[in-house]
Amino acid sequence: MSPRLDYYSASPGAMRAMIGLEALTSRLSIEPALLRLIRIRASQLNGCAFCTDMHSVDARRQGETERRLYAVAVWRDSGFFSDRERAALAWTEAVTLLAESRVPDDVYALARGSFSEEELVDLTMVISTINSWNRLAVSFRQSPGG
Repeated sequence: MSPRLDYYSASPGAMRAMIGLEALTSRLSIEPALLRLIRIRASQLNGCAFCTDMHSVDARRQGETERRLYAVAVWRDSGFFSDRERAALAWTEAVTLLAESRVPDDVYALARGSFSEEELVDLTMVISTINSWNRLAVSFRQSPGG
């Protein structure tokens, strides 16, 4: 699959805004290890090979175990994730699959049980941002490097 276009050079202003938003997400209230899991799970759901690869490699470099990385896609059926991580992954799925899920009340209640109001907004911003990156990478056929 060949790339369709280089979105960085096609619209530098838009990409500066995306990079600024990405930089902001790393300074929000959500811990970096959880940010990485969120980015991986949303990217898996969106079928974004580029972002799934990039964030998995980054997570491994930052000390995430391979076993947990393999289990992100099946987090509900594994015992490798904390209650807070499970709430974040459920929220990630509901927000990413918005048209299907409508973000149900039980998922919101689970997330509110683990996150403050500020953290829940920050979590949603991280999910929104990775979904935007996924849409760019998938739409313009950006694929993982070798």
